[in-house]
Amino acid sequence: METQKRTPWRRWIVLVLMIAGFILGGIFVPISPEIVVAAEKITFEPLVENFLGLGPLYFVNTLPTLAVTLVLLIVLAFFTNRSLKKSQQTDLVPRGVGNVMEAILEMLYNLTEGSAGKYAKMIFPWFATIMIYVLFANLLKLLPGFESIGVMHHVEPGEGHAKAALFGHWYMLTPEHGEYVLAPFFRGISVDLNFTVSLAIISVVMIQVVGFRAQGLGYLSKFFNTRRMFKVPFFGAMDFLVGLLELISEISKILSFAFRLFGNMFAGIVLVAIVAGLLGKISILPAMIMMFELFVGVIQAFVFGMLTMVFMAQATQGHGDEHAEGH
Repeated sequence: METQKRTPWRRWIVLVLMIAGFILGGIFVPISPEIVVAAEKITFEPLVENFLGLGPLYFVNTLPTLAVTLVLLIVLAFFTNRSLKKSQQTDLVPRGVGNVMEAILEMLYNLTEGSAGKYAKMIFPWFATIMIYVLFANLLKLLPGFESIGVMHHVEPGEGHAKAALFGHWYMLTPEHGEYVLAPFFRGISVDLNFTVSLAIISVVMIQVVGFRAQGLGYLSKFFNTRRMFKVPFFGAMDFLVGLLELISEISKILSFAFRLFGNMFAGIVLVAIVAGLLGKISILPAMIMMFELFVGVIQAFVFGMLTMVFMAQATQGHGDEHAEGH
């Protein structure tokens, strides 16, 4: 039987993209972006002079991204709901986006049920919501135009870049030193510490809520264990100190959640900028780094959601009674 030789057409596509990137890199010379930790201000006039007594609230470039994320999630939920309703009226077989979302949510629910047991229905909505939202937040910043199209702000001469006219009122930064820096319209919200800290506080607070719903006031024995304080003073004092360490550990989860997500996603921006700046016109390797960023974004969303779910499952389990009965 004669075997047909396969044509490696994918290699030709990669080669064409490399050549196109090299040519475009010579026409539109890439420049290193300005890497800052805080979200950039699009306008210097505050939206609110004194927001909740904390000071002025500015229109930063993570707010439009937050709005886009919410709109996309609402649109996804709408089409998923419409797909599932349509399948209920026909042959009960979900198709399209309904089939994909049903498979994803079923997988997440099975993970929750395997860890939380009878408390899966209470924990699953928080686990699925946080994981899907963080996934959208991580992947949205990979879209073309994010962190590359925005408003130009004046800085001191020599601290920024020069600009060249494209068409109309649109300009492009050039590698020459000048007095302009770019404040992008959109910046990934997962690289804004305000977002990651807020999400971490929500996760940790809901872990405590789940613990109280499952155990009632007995949940406090995890942190203030005085059951054996007067029966066996030495071991009772040790149990009390261990409970205080548990309380410190619970509070430190906020820092762990927030800085893990922020650190990994912010490091991706720095890595892409460094590789792109070093390679200049050679565009294939920065594209490969973006694929790595895609992988990291998925993994970090999964880790954030899984940790929240596992900690919630642990909060439903008793501590004081079992420990005392064991001794």
